Amino acid sequence: MKELNQKLATIQTQFKSKKSRYNSFGKYYFRSAEDILEATKPFLLDLGVSVTLTEQVIPGYNVPIIQSTAIISDGENQITATAVVGVDLLQKGMQMPQKYGAASSYAKKYALGNLFLIDDTQDADGSNEHGKGVVNKLKEKSKLEMTEEAFKKAKEYITAGGNVDAIQVKYKLNGKQIETLVKLKNEQTEDPYTAS
Repeated sequence: MKELNQKLATIQTQFKSKKSRYNSFGKYYFRSAEDILEATKPFLLDLGVSVTLTEQVIPGYNVPIIQSTAIISDGENQITATAVVGVDLLQKGMQMPQKYGAASSYAKKYALGNLFLIDDTQDADGSNEHGKGVVNKLKEKSKLEMTEEAFKKAKEYITAGGNVDAIQVKYKLNGKQIETLVKLKNEQTEDPYTAS
């Protein structure tokens, strides 16, 4: 796992992708998920890693929510980063497939951005919420309270190789609970041969 972390750090520090897309309505340049993937290709063979994306629609909200997960893998270990975007069903001038496609594109872009530490805050595109404010409010309202029994099960889930992000999607966690789960996760992924 340590080796994969170093490979990811190499990509994060050397990654360069120009903003080749232009939004004529907002009058700004931006990079797409495709631009990011294209920029990672030179690293893949050199470092012996692959980058993939998975997507799922998360049920239980008033608007459709798309969660995209970017995965870097060396064939044995993997590191993931996720992004969650709402589908703006009220977007004018778009057919339903285009609305889902736009949300999917944003989710992929931000998942890859999270994985490779790409900061798009200077982009007008990066400051456009794309329905995320509404989504975040809906997500917080619909999250379950973390009871003592649920927290016990959450720790068992992490011990079995589960993901802290998956728990945060479903439950409201306080800082101490997050810290405990992250520490537990780190203990699970630590290499016993390199640990001191």
